[in-house]
Amino acid sequence: MQVKPGSAPALQPFRWWQAFSRSLFHLRLMDQAETWSVDVRHGGDEDDEVYVNLYRDGLQMARVKPPASFPLPGGTIRVAVSMYGVRQADYLAHDGTVQQLTPDMSSAEGRRAHLDQTRPALSRLLGLASATVLLVSLVLGVPQLLESVTSIPPVAESIGTFASPFLLPAWANTSLFLAGVAASTERALRLRYNWLLDGGLLSDGG
Repeated sequence: MQVKPGSAPALQPFRWWQAFSRSLFHLRLMDQAETWSVDVRHGGDEDDEVYVNLYRDGLQMARVKPPASFPLPGGTIRVAVSMYGVRQADYLAHDGTVQQLTPDMSSAEGRRAHLDQTRPALSRLLGLASATVLLVSLVLGVPQLLESVTSIPPVAESIGTFASPFLLPAWANTSLFLAGVAASTERALRLRYNWLLDGGLLSDGG
């Protein structure tokens, strides 16, 4: 959906309390004076729908549901979201080169990028921890889920039952779930996404 310049509010500055409810990225092409910005409110806009908003020098130019593609001079901005945040925000040039959009420094993505630049060892450790948590959650969680599903009488009669080699108490499964959410959120701040690890089985996320 195209938006006429001046018909929508200008791009609002990023506020600290929007850290996990809003993503804001910018693009400044070398041969142009314009700054393009992409704004995503993960809780939805005024109609509770999630949109990708495109701005040029602070003026709204377009507003579409994800996944979004915005043709620009020389290429296309591409944006996709997952259950945990933005999973793609880049500029695909006509020559095939891909340029990552720069996260706003006040955003959670911007602060995570700053950590990666200033403390790369700690950043790598966090990334490794996130991937490990998700792998452990997958290994321990999927067999238990299969056992629960195959215990349903119609399913059991059709394909039989499955006995999980793991049986964790409720508190452990809850802790594992919360750790998995935190890990996927950390990965989303780095625009890392894997359909198996990061919730693609439950939702394509756009």
